[in-house]
Amino acid sequence: MKNTGAKTLAKKVDFNDYLSSFMKSCGTYGIVGAAAAAVIVPVLFSSILMGKKKGKKRGVPVEVGGEAGYAVCNARNPQLAQFPWEGATTIASLFEQCCEKYSGNPCLGTRKVINKDFVTGSDGRKFEKLHLGDYEWQTYGQVYQRACHFASGLVNFGHNVDTRVAIFSETRAEWQIAFQGCLRQNITVVTMYASLGEDALIHSLNETQVSTLICESKQLKKLAAIRTSLKTITNIIYFEDDESANISDLYRSTSGWNVSSFHEIELLGERAPVAPKLPSKDSVAVIMYTSGSTGLPKGVMITHGNIVAIAAAVMTIIRGLGRNDVYMAYLPLAHVLELAAESVMLSAGCAVGYGSPLTLTDASSKIMKGTKGDASVLKPTLMAAVPAILDRVRDGVLKKVEDKGGLAKKLFDFAYKRRLQAIEGSWFGAWGLERWFWDVFVFEKVRAALGGRVRLILSGGAPLSGNSQRFINICIGAPLCQGYGLTETCAGTAFTEWDDTTVGRVGPPVPCCYIKLVNWAEGGYTTSDKPMPRGEIVVGGFSVTSGYFNNPEKTDEVYKVEFMLCIRTGQLVDERGMRWFYTGDIGQFHPDGCLEIIDRKKDIVKLQHGEYISLGKVEAALMSSHFVDNLMVHADPFHSYCVALIVPARDILEKWAQEAGIEYKDFPELCDKAETVSEVRKSLSKVAKDAKLDKFEVPAKVKLVAEPWTPESGLVTAALKIKREQIKTKFKDELQKMYH
Repeated sequence: MKNTGAKTLAKKVDFNDYLSSFMKSCGTYGIVGAAAAAVIVPVLFSSILMGKKKGKKRGVPVEVGGEAGYAVCNARNPQLAQFPWEGATTIASLFEQCCEKYSGNPCLGTRKVINKDFVTGSDGRKFEKLHLGDYEWQTYGQVYQRACHFASGLVNFGHNVDTRVAIFSETRAEWQIAFQGCLRQNITVVTMYASLGEDALIHSLNETQVSTLICESKQLKKLAAIRTSLKTITNIIYFEDDESANISDLYRSTSGWNVSSFHEIELLGERAPVAPKLPSKDSVAVIMYTSGSTGLPKGVMITHGNIVAIAAAVMTIIRGLGRNDVYMAYLPLAHVLELAAESVMLSAGCAVGYGSPLTLTDASSKIMKGTKGDASVLKPTLMAAVPAILDRVRDGVLKKVEDKGGLAKKLFDFAYKRRLQAIEGSWFGAWGLERWFWDVFVFEKVRAALGGRVRLILSGGAPLSGNSQRFINICIGAPLCQGYGLTETCAGTAFTEWDDTTVGRVGPPVPCCYIKLVNWAEGGYTTSDKPMPRGEIVVGGFSVTSGYFNNPEKTDEVYKVEFMLCIRTGQLVDERGMRWFYTGDIGQFHPDGCLEIIDRKKDIVKLQHGEYISLGKVEAALMSSHFVDNLMVHADPFHSYCVALIVPARDILEKWAQEAGIEYKDFPELCDKAETVSEVRKSLSKVAKDAKLDKFEVPAKVKLVAEPWTPESGLVTAALKIKREQIKTKFKDELQKMYH
């Protein structure tokens, strides 16, 4: 069976027949005729119309306050955007106005579970399979009424509006409805990943003194196990599902908590409406706990004004965003990327259809045979994704191409090369006749796996390799816009514009903030560097959050406010009314005002002979190896080389072993074999050479780890970023052996 983990989603994408339309054309017109058309038509038109699109200024230098540095703002919006329109100063007011404006339009969609079954894998494990129906939609008007009812129901249920509510659940429509309902009573919502471990869950709930917890019924068992450690919880509200009937009555009588279903809370509010207690723009809407990649998670305080500013800014960036768009919602809403994305979509009147990574495509692990995946049914026009998913989509396509072999592979390679030349060479080639030709004859089936209508994908949460960005852009046939942001900047910092065909950059600043580079002398990065200014990335503007909850020391360390003395009043005032957040990331600005992330302060290690190695940079390069599912590079200052822990792509490694005649009894034994390690190292050396890594940046020793790294194991975050310290602790002995 396939491994689960970071590669799960992409490995489940079925690209078995994505070249069938081209091969049919070969059968109809003859292979020679089809191949001739494949070569002659695009080349002829591209030769006639080839021409570089002239560059344009996307970001421009700006004078700002704070620490000296090189600052840039969005070229189209030098005055920072704060609100999408007058009167929409909070999420509550923005949502209410949008629901009135788009009252009859589809808002939130969910697929009903028709049937479920379990199948047994070759290793004896049982896997759940779902038969899902079509999307059932609620209009904006209906969703608004449900949010109002839930807000009133919370008060009637006994929740004290001066205390906090936590949402501990997978992404679903009820999550968004509960969120909007809480905000109508100016209740701060604490968000936590559904995969959060017990220690982090206890820490988050106790630190924020949550009194009401909203969760899925399947989470009740986890909560019961830690009940005595939860100091302030008095109310539990659960989302109904198939498990509800089996356990809810038991918890009502034995838990000691006030327990109610989400539907019952709505009925309480519908029967006895309570006047809203609306927030201000400076009210804290969310305390969002970060992934905890460096220890216990920190709670970031996000205001209404932060989220509204992001919505106002991004709505000006995505071309034609509006009520005709359909957004595929499947990433964790407890992650700032998904929360910000859905806020933007709802502000623009888009339809939001909910799914999950395990039901996204026709071949996803939880999809029953004969049932369509979420994307096939929804046919979204807009999606968000994290790089780990996109990297695996690329690997999945390439694997199927290799399996096809022969003429099919040659045609794919030629088509890919022509599309790549077109995108990099001419606007017409990228979006005109040549795009149409290759989409129809080669890439159509790839696009169909995601519904066939995707017009823009946003990648965020971690750096995306240039190879993956270009590959997805070509095969899906839509702009892949890489974004850059942090929980501390409410996701929005920089965003690639739809017509920017470069790779490896994250675009200009979004129109609600400034980005400034400041010198980092220790790392050798300065704003006077040539040919481009470089330095630590500092963000200022309306998207910068209020700091860390109950952690003033850490807040003061990375959030800076420059003050000046007002002569008239003699008081200290903020010189520009904004806070500056020091990201710890290193960037450089290109001449057109686009930002490129080139390093991270915490990831830089000085080796024994004085060379500096950027762990994140090396990891991003080595991920291109088809043998790698996940990895962590480790460098010890007392040695002159680095090493790596590799989670191999199981199916690819096993296929290689079969072809090479390698005998083994199980996968861990295969990972330990010297010839296996040697083959993986050869692959790493090749991709390292292609990425122009220095010799000391190529791991001298590697250890293959058979067990995948998943959020449940605590070794990667919910956004699939590695937790470096946790991995180092777990594999302490293995790392030590590689240095001896």
